This record gives sequence, C-alpha cells and structure tokens, in this order.
Amino acid sequence: MSDKKEKFSAIKGMNDILPADAPLWELFENTAESVLKSYGYQKIVTPIIEETGLFARAIGAVTDIVEKEMYSFEDSMNGDQLTLRPEGTAGVVRAVVEHNMAYDGPKRLWYKGPMFRHERPQRGRYRQFFQFGAEAIGFAGPDIDAELIMLCRRLWDDLGLDNIRLELNSIGNAEERQRHRADLIAYFEANEAVLDAEAKRRLHANPLRILDTKNPAMQDMVNKAPQLLSYLGGESLAHFEGLKKILDANNVQYTVNPRLVRGLDYYNRTVFEWVTDELGAQGTVCAGGRYDPLIETFGGKPTPGIGFAMGIERLIELMKGQGEPAAPSQCDVYMVHQGEEAQMKAFILAERIRDAGLDVVLHCATPQGAGSFKSQMKKADGSGAAFAVIIGEDEVKNDVVAVKSLRGAEGAAQQASVAFDEAVDYIVDQVIGGGDCGPDCDEHHHHH
Repeated sequence: MSDKKEKFSAIKGMNDILPADAPLWELFENTAESVLKSYGYQKIVTPIIEETGLFARAIGAVTDIVEKEMYSFEDSMNGDQLTLRPEGTAGVVRAVVEHNMAYDGPKRLWYKGPMFRHERPQRGRYRQFFQFGAEAIGFAGPDIDAELIMLCRRLWDDLGLDNIRLELNSIGNAEERQRHRADLIAYFEANEAVLDAEAKRRLHANPLRILDTKNPAMQDMVNKAPQLLSYLGGESLAHFEGLKKILDANNVQYTVNPRLVRGLDYYNRTVFEWVTDELGAQGTVCAGGRYDPLIETFGGKPTPGIGFAMGIERLIELMKGQGEPAAPSQCDVYMVHQGEEAQMKAFILAERIRDAGLDVVLHCATPQGAGSFKSQMKKADGSGAAFAVIIGEDEVKNDVVAVKSLRGAEGAAQQASVAFDEAVDYIVDQVIGGGDCGPDCDEHHHHH
C-alpha cells in the first residue's frame, strides 16, 4: 500500500483569492468604501450563518434560492436549523430590528462579505461569492432610490468602468402585483403549448420568473405578456415618475425594462439592475430594489427600505478587462544582510524604517540557508522595492549601511554609503523625493 498522502483541493465553486489578485480586490473594496462613506453610509457586519427560518421568511419558501440553492444544515450540538447566508439584506434587516436601530431616525448602511449558493458554477458565478451591498432604512421617497443609483454610477466612474448600463422598473405593491399575476397566469395558461417544463413548474408558484426565461422558443410569447407597469396605481406611478425625474435632472442614463422583476417576495416599487455585455450570460453586476414590507415581516415597526448588492468577482472580471494594473511592488525597501551581527542591525533598522511609514521586507533564511549576497540581491530586485539596504561585515565595522537604488535608469543604479543612524532619514528622503527612480516610482505610497 502506497504511503502517498492524499492531496486536498478547494470545494467546487469556492475559490482561493491569491496574492496576485489581491491588489485588484483591495482597489475595488477601498474605492467602494470611500464612495459609500462620501454619501454618509456606515459599515455593518452580520454573521455568515443565520437561522434557516430567517431566509425562508424573507426570501419566500417557494423560490429557487430556498428550494435548491441554500446551504442549510442542523447544528449537531443543539439541533438548531442553520443556513449559510445566500444574500445580505435579510441579515442586515434582522440586525436593524433586533437592535432597534431605526428608532432614532433612518439609517444608511453598507456591508461586504461572502454569500453562499449551491448553484451550478460558471464564469462570474460561484458557490461562495463576495458581495458589496448597501441598505437605506427608513426613507420613503424616490430621492433615496436616486441616491443609491447615483452612488453606483460614481463607483463605476471611480473604477474606470464605462461598460455598465442601468435598467429600471417599478413592480408596484402586492395588490397591484396580485392583479397582474392573475392575468399573467391566465395568459400563460392560454399559451400552455409554448411553455417549457421549467415554465410549467413555475406557473403557479412563481409566474413572474417565467418572464425571465432565456428560452428562445418562448421569447415572442413572453414579450406579449401583460406588463406590470400598466397595473400600477397612482402612488406607485408617482414614486416611479419622481425617481425618473431626479435621474433625468442628474443626467443618469437608463432604460425602463418592463420585464425586470424580482424573484424574492419582499421587493416593491423600484427595482434596478446594472448590466454589462462583457461577461457572457451573467450580465448583471449589481441589483437593487425597494423592500418596504420586509421590516414589518421581521417583526419591526413598518419601516421602508431600499438597497443594492453587487457581485465583486464579476466587477473584478470587468476591471481586468479594462487593462489590469501592473503588479504593485511588495515593499519600498528590501534589507539584505550577511553575518550574525549584520542580521541584528538589519532587524533594528528595518523596524525604524517601518516606524517612519515605509514598507520593508527583511531577508530571512530559507531551508537552503541565509543566501549569498547575489541571491539576496536577486530577491531584492524581484520584490519591486525602490531601494535595497545592504549590511555586510564591512558595513558593521564602519557603522554604515549601503543604500542601492533598484529603479534607477539603466546602468545608473547608484549606491550610497550612509551612517547607520542617518539611514532612516536618508531612505525616507529618497523614497519621497523619488530619488533617481523617475517621476512615478512612488505613486503607490499611502504614507504621505
């Protein structure tokens, strides 16, 4: 019997984000956080696991998500029924109700983190995926709807994404949807010959989802189906018109898409999606909508709400398509040293340089040993650092360090000898002043 250890691999549809991609993720998250902050949104973090009943109640028991996409399990310690969250709104609203957060006025909130759905994985759609979302709780008018949409537009601008368009619709209130739904079912029944198996399965449980069908044989019939917009009453229409008016005044381009619906029970009035054609079939990068009935459903006082969620993986795909930024450097300074005394001094100096706000990688031993000067300098080059700081036996004897510019013009890589106690000031001046490393070597500095 072989002794070979079995190798493990990640669970299907769940991905590692490796350091090479981290800069793009950080760029996205930092940009999104600063945009949300600029509109006065505050961060909330809720648990990844909630009671199963929370999602069944919020999302509706007869939906694809609850029927076949949730990771639900029994806690073997105490028999609780638990679920990995498939989306973020239910948990945030649960927190708002539980902590009575809306009692002293409306709240603007944002969250980010992993969501879990047991779907068939495909490009931009995974079983563990990351979402960035916002919820505005306690605002009734179309103005907050417009704010959230304009916030998204600002985020796309800041990320340099110009291939995302806005689709808008209003799905009215429950009573308006009931009237539309009855007519819709009658219409589909009259066209039963055209319905595929999935549509027949959805006919009574969730007929709105049939409007979403991708089946070409059904398109013509679906296009002629009764449209929800023509069932809206005065208040719903006024809200929708109010939203469009603000968007028009702010030059926000949109298309009204009467087939834009929501599979989830709790949405009402405004629904919107930001869509791209650059990701194949999975074109929606951000979806939002109003959910005025939800908070009452969760046992809170009737309170309006609206939010959106965006899939970070999909947006990162788009960012990559826009020309990926060059790999950013690992550090500003790489410390090279030879000998035990030099190593001690290197540690002390590296800490002082970090105190001054720069990033330092200190060469450490590998299974092959401490490494020659030559192999350490190769590592220094590969780190993307602007400078190597070198301490060898001679430097120790003379209480100096050698500072070598790694980003100088070809053949002009200077090396200076600097007193140990003056090294920090010298290095900081070099990095901030750009030294000989050209005009753009310190673009990435977060310290000044």
